[in-house]
Amino acid sequence: MTIENIVKQRADAKCELCSSEDNLSVYEVPASPDTTAGSCVMVCGTCRGQIEDADTMDQNHWRCLNDSMWSQVPAVQVMAYRMLKRLSAETWAQDLLDMLYLEEDTIEWAEKGIALEALDSIQTLDVNGTPLQAGDNVTIIKDLPVKGSSLVVKQGTAVRGIRLTDNPLHITGKAAGTNMVIIAAYCKKM
Repeated sequence: MTIENIVKQRADAKCELCSSEDNLSVYEVPASPDTTAGSCVMVCGTCRGQIEDADTMDQNHWRCLNDSMWSQVPAVQVMAYRMLKRLSAETWAQDLLDMLYLEEDTIEWAEKGIALEALDSIQTLDVNGTPLQAGDNVTIIKDLPVKGSSLVVKQGTAVRGIRLTDNPLHITGKAAGTNMVIIAAYCKKM
């Protein structure tokens, strides 16, 4: 039996968050501890769209979490927790969060996903606050000594085709003939 069939059967062919029966699909909950059906939820198109794009959130749609947060399925509990956290500025959502009880490992899973979302939303910015993307060209704005070397990258040096790192404060690129990690705040987008 496939994961989709297992999740569909478990969900009784309904969205596990809002109980809609339209446009259903399996959604793998980010930061899952495994890749089984236990790490997935059945969601409708409306829920999926709002989960993946927070700008389209309709807070009234998520009042359905009042019921689904009591699910015995940890993946559903995690999604309910994360969505309630997104809506925590709403009094009703904060009240539901205060009532929600989760096992310790389920809370860790939920919080890990929230932390990953926060990291994804942090942009790498140059000295002027301009967002940098992979492949951009930048100019070094001040002389930078290279750690572990006597080399100094001079102000005005062009770094072409930068790459982003896991740390939004750093970029990598080739300067003075050497690949190196550069602090993004010492760069200006060309």
